Amino acid sequence: MSSFRFESLEIWKLAVSISDKLFDVADSLREMKRYKFADQLDSAVLSISNNIAEGSGSFSDKDFANFLNISRRSLFECANIIAILQMRNIISNEEKEQFFTELDKFSRMITNFRKTLLKGK
Repeated sequence: MSSFRFESLEIWKLAVSISDKLFDVADSLREMKRYKFADQLDSAVLSISNNIAEGSGSFSDKDFANFLNISRRSLFECANIIAILQMRNIISNEEKEQFFTELDKFSRMITNFRKTLLKGK
């Protein structure tokens, strides 16, 4: 049975797990009729795992590292949206802090994986 390279990557698995939680936030935003927030969050969230998956299909580690950089930047976009949602009292400070802790840890994982890819280049 064949599989895609990204399926075996821990960072992709974590991206999908975090995405699931953030999609729940976007779904609740839609229920509150906060469609622009929801759509922007959906887009940023999906970009994280999409860029990991797309980059894993690259022919070079350098190219893959560039996709990881885009993925990491999308993660920061999600963090920004979460911060604004908390400032607007749409989510609690506790929820924001939980997301920030998880996103910060994940950002470091992406950075470390990217450095690993670029070693020896």
